[in-house]
Order: sequence, then structure tokens, then C-alpha cells
Amino acid sequence: MPELPEVEVVRRGLEQWVAGRTVATVEVHHPRAVRRHLEGTEHFVAALTGRTFTAAHRRGKYLWLPLAEPDGAPSDRALVAHLGMSGQLLVEKPSAPDETHLRARFTFTDGGRELRFVDQRTFGGLVVEEAGPAGGDGAGGDAAGLPPRLAHIAIDPLDDSFDADAFNAALRRRHTEVKRALLDQTLIGGVGNIYADEALWRARLHGNRPTDKLTRTQVSDLLDGVRDVLGEALAQGGTSFDSLYVDVNGQSGYFSRFLAVYGQADRPCPRCGTAIVRESFMNRSSYSCPRCQPRPRSSPTRPRRS
Repeated sequence: MPELPEVEVVRRGLEQWVAGRTVATVEVHHPRAVRRHLEGTEHFVAALTGRTFTAAHRRGKYLWLPLAEPDGAPSDRALVAHLGMSGQLLVEKPSAPDETHLRARFTFTDGGRELRFVDQRTFGGLVVEEAGPAGGDGAGGDAAGLPPRLAHIAIDPLDDSFDADAFNAALRRRHTEVKRALLDQTLIGGVGNIYADEALWRARLHGNRPTDKLTRTQVSDLLDGVRDVLGEALAQGGTSFDSLYVDVNGQSGYFSRFLAVYGQADRPCPRCGTAIVRESFMNRSSYSCPRCQPRPRSSPTRPRRS
């Protein structure tokens, strides 16, 4: 699933190619694409036709594009998008062939490039819902104009308003494992499985480490690791393992070349040379270095090789 860097790359593309343009037509090719729009497909189409996308914003892994009315007045509604496992928002020439898994198409009154929502696994989706006027630069999304369905998602660690001291205290109050906490979007926004593993490796912490046993220094090192890996991944356009994640122009990200532990089972740790191990975690996989990131003594589960 796309994480913060991948979604932020898409947001920047939408800001460049879509913001300021007026929707001419909307086509919904698969009802699952708009299943979260409870008023139905026809209402979804009507809510967007003739409206202008005024900006592109992000909160965690969600995107939202505020709307202006046909007369140019700010609207109290926005298009909200979640990419799910395989969703793509692509900007294409009208003459470009339809993608195999095209789910929705937006054309614009200027006759230029279309916006297409493509989703192979149909776990992503689009919805129009209430949202006040938004402010800020969009990258992380301040509270102004935040759609209600995004209100529970915490501000991400790259946002200027992220409170490191509050995060430190909140994390250490939790009675859970540190990797589970990093994936909790109500605590810290935008971090998923890939970047949690990479940040834990940088902080020399095993994902099973109890959060209430962490020191302030360990939490500070972890937050530094999260920020560093997210920033570096963003600079590389995100992480692409296959064709499912691309930016709005269909380009892959290149951070997979720089991953230290994620997906690197049996390869040497870049820091100490010990073979990286893979462990089962919440129906997914975790990767770590058994030497740099020793397992807590109280944890009975032993790592297994991939």
C-alpha cells in the first residue's frame, strides 16, 4: 500500500496538473470506485461536474481536492481519494488508450489532459464530502478544511506543526509494541510497513520492543529515523516494487534501491554485515537485523529466515 512519500508525490503531481482546472465530465467505470459515496454514482458525477479543483492536499495516506462552485465561489465540499493497495491517479492525454483497470475518468473544460483513477484490486476509492476552505501548502494538511473522515488521522512527522514532545509522551504511554504503534494512524500519520521497518533499523530498535519501556532518547532516535527515511524516500519519488505504484505521469519511484532491511531477507545488514531476517507480523512481514536490533528478552517468538 502506498505510504506517505508515495501519496505526497501524487499530491504534488495533482497540484501541478489538476489544481485550478474545471471538471467538464465525470465517468465512473466501476461502482466500487465510488462505493464510499453513499448518495450513489449519479450524485457523485453531479457533485463534480462544473466544479473546479482549487488545490491538492494530503493527510496521512489520504488525498483531498477542495472544490469551487461554477460561479467561482469556494465550496464546502471536496473530492477525497484513497489509493488502497493499487490505486493510481494518472494524468493522461485524451488520446491515450484506456488502462485495463480504469475505474473513473475526469475531463476538463480546457480540453487538456484527463485525470484517471486506475485501480487493479479496487481497494481504493473516491468520495465527495463536506470540507471547509483549506489552508496551508497541502503537504500534511492543516486542520482547516479537513474532511471529517480524515479527522482521526494524526499529523505526519514531516509537517511543521508535528509536536515531537507530544509524540514522545504519547508513544511511551502506550502499552504495545513499537512497530504496532508506528502503524497506528491516530498516533502518527503516513507511516506504513516499509518505512516502519526502515526507521526501526535506523534507530536500532526491534519492532517488538515495548513502547512503555522506551527511553526519551530512543523515541527521539526513532522519530529522527522516521523523518529521515520518509524525506529520503520522497526525494526518490517513493518506493516501487512493481507497476502498481506510480506518480501521476506513470513514473516509478526509486527508493527500493536504498532500502536497508525491508525485503532484504538473508542479505547482509548494511551496518554490521549480519544476515537480515524476516518475521511474520500482522499477516505481513517484518525485516530487521538480529544484531543491530536485538529482540526484547520477554518476546518468545523467534525470527525465521525467508
